[in-house]
Amino acid sequence: MWNTRSVQLSVRLPSDVASEAEEAQRSDPDFLSRVIQYGLTRRSIYRGLRDAETAKDSLMTAPPDATTGFIQP
Repeated sequence: MWNTRSVQLSVRLPSDVASEAEEAQRSDPDFLSRVIQYGLTRRSIYRGLRDAETAKDSLMTAPPDATTGFIQP
């Protein structure tokens, strides 16, 4: 489906959360990978939507060209 590659991450978590993450990794090694993939995909989608909204807003607030009456980017 996608081209993939491994990435090594090192994160600092509160002890209780770290213990649960270690247990999840032992019991289901793919679980954390899926959680991180979900989170990063969601972040990417929302970032794209935010950027599109920002671009749209900047076009809507641009002053119209006095000679044509059209909004210039």
